Amino acid sequence: MVLTLYGNPKSTCTQRVATVLREKQASFEFKAIDFASGEHKSPAFIAKQPFGQDDDGYIIYESRAIARYIEEKFAGQGNTLIPKDLKAKGQFEQAASVEVSNFDIYASAAAFEKLFKPYQGLTTDEAALSALLKKLEAKLDVYDQILSKQKYLGGDEVTLADLFHLPYGSLLPVVGSNAIESRPNVAKWFKSLQDRPSWQAVKDGVATYEA
Repeated sequence: MVLTLYGNPKSTCTQRVATVLREKQASFEFKAIDFASGEHKSPAFIAKQPFGQDDDGYIIYESRAIARYIEEKFAGQGNTLIPKDLKAKGQFEQAASVEVSNFDIYASAAAFEKLFKPYQGLTTDEAALSALLKKLEAKLDVYDQILSKQKYLGGDEVTLADLFHLPYGSLLPVVGSNAIESRPNVAKWFKSLQDRPSWQAVKDGVATYEA
């Protein structure tokens, strides 16, 4: 049975999952949720909260958990995104932890301040935004050092840890930050991710995909 992905077509979490599905060449049906009308607060959607993927009755949510599930379910097809070798897998898990603790925590909060607050009729706290971007820049200085020695965060092969950066990393220029572009190794790494067909297919909006 084809997987069903629920979410907003331009939601960062939805894009994260759809990218991984395409990397794994896994067909899926997309069911759009209209955030503007409050559909995400309906009982039917809350049952899959915050957004879900339905695999023949099995529902799982949280984009990074879904991504790991997809990698294991479709282990025999598409690109391998979690290494099998124990030490390489350890490097992957390390990189995945870095993304959550040192990138997403700042990039997502900056996007909320600059983009999502105004959408909700709220005012951006410019001081808070500046502080978030300053902290992110310090973390990306470390990224630049790591990426001066290897192609990807977990080594020389792309993994989920790299792909997890795509949605919010791609929003940074819109937020007003050049933190990625101004660091040569980070810039090269991130461009290689953005150039992947999987991201190119979902960056402007997620749709049903037939592999």
